[in-house]
Amino acid sequence: MQKMWAGRTSGETDRIADDFNSSIRFDSRMFRQDITGSMAHAAMLGAKGIITQSEAGQLIDGLQGILEDLESGKLRFDLSCEDIHMFVEQELTARIGEVGKKLHTARSRNDQVALDIRMYLRGETDEISGQLRALVGTLCDRAEQHKATILPGYTHLQRAQPITFGHHLMAYAMMLLRDLDRLGDCRRRMNLSPIGCCALAGTTYNTDRRMEAERLGFDGICRNSLDGVSDRDFAVELMGALSILMMHLSRFSEELILWSSWEFHFIELSDAYTTGSSIMPQKKNPDMAELIRGKTGRVYGDLLSLLTTLKGLPLAYNKDMQEDKECVFDAVDTVKMCLSVLTPMIDTMQVCADRMLQAAQNGFINATDLADYLVRRGLPFRSAYKVSGQIVAHCIAQGTVLEKLPLETYRGFSPLFDEAVYEAIDLQACVSRRISEGGTSVQSVEEQIAYVREQI
Repeated sequence: MQKMWAGRTSGETDRIADDFNSSIRFDSRMFRQDITGSMAHAAMLGAKGIITQSEAGQLIDGLQGILEDLESGKLRFDLSCEDIHMFVEQELTARIGEVGKKLHTARSRNDQVALDIRMYLRGETDEISGQLRALVGTLCDRAEQHKATILPGYTHLQRAQPITFGHHLMAYAMMLLRDLDRLGDCRRRMNLSPIGCCALAGTTYNTDRRMEAERLGFDGICRNSLDGVSDRDFAVELMGALSILMMHLSRFSEELILWSSWEFHFIELSDAYTTGSSIMPQKKNPDMAELIRGKTGRVYGDLLSLLTTLKGLPLAYNKDMQEDKECVFDAVDTVKMCLSVLTPMIDTMQVCADRMLQAAQNGFINATDLADYLVRRGLPFRSAYKVSGQIVAHCIAQGTVLEKLPLETYRGFSPLFDEAVYEAIDLQACVSRRISEGGTSVQSVEEQIAYVREQI
């Protein structure tokens, strides 16, 4: 089949080279954006008198019919076409005749593909943002349920201080809020129209780029035609934001994996989001969480792939830029899939509050509160820290915990101790006294939940 760009050359390419050059296998997913963009372009051409209003109407009606037939399944993609743009133009010309050949007036595939991918990624960004809001809402709901559930907080994966499970969940909610903010920033810079930049230098026709941009929901236009067709910063930025998001999902998945192990047993994941072993009947494997953790590297790789592709390209468009789509599509698809699994996984997980409390009681995580107790009685913190450390060492040697140590033993380390020490090191009291803004007290967690819900 002769190519629609035949002229300077015969338009005939080797079969293998033709397949190598083709992108319709993956850019066909942008058919809605391509057709919608073409309809706006036809309307502009008619409004500016570049083609007649009658011709513009024929183009728009023909494009609408192609869109409806593709969506219904009546029309299938012709994989012998080079790309989605050529497929639509070929189908349009076959349906309405010579008028179809006027559609490509005052534009190039260079600005057309730049338009399509901006529109497509704009919609995908909105969808991911919606999924993120749902995940954050689920975290807020679970945090509300467990705003007073005590578990050990960790540093270096060592038990550190008592916190609440609600407080821990809200840490991830705060991370995801930043991800939402990054996606919003990315969308804003993405939402500029390149159509009308043409191949690289603009056009001699008296077009109205802003009319097209407004009809397609853009905030403005790319102001330099060279930049308009060669810019893929918006795709890199989106993949960067998605990489950070996946890092957050991976960290959370790692904790879900640890917490669901028998060594922790802080949670139990629903059977719907776990698998079994082919040989060990007792196993309940957190495969979905492990896959989220594993797919994070895939999204990182997509980002690095596009950065590497772009790093040496001279202005303006180069065929290398066709490589932008598969990696950014893969990153978007992967993130959407991970979010669709993680949200219900968190919503349905069972929290083993007794196990969390038991772990908190056995880790001397109230030692800092013991030191603070001495500070309130006038001992400098560094001295109080040393005394508390000596008491912890004594407890370890004796196989006991701070709560069970007799008062006379406490007084052997410092005369400042009295009966109030037991209230000071009570885990519930330790948590409730964390009154600083952003801390782990129930009131603070409630304030965090209210803030996050307001933001989403």
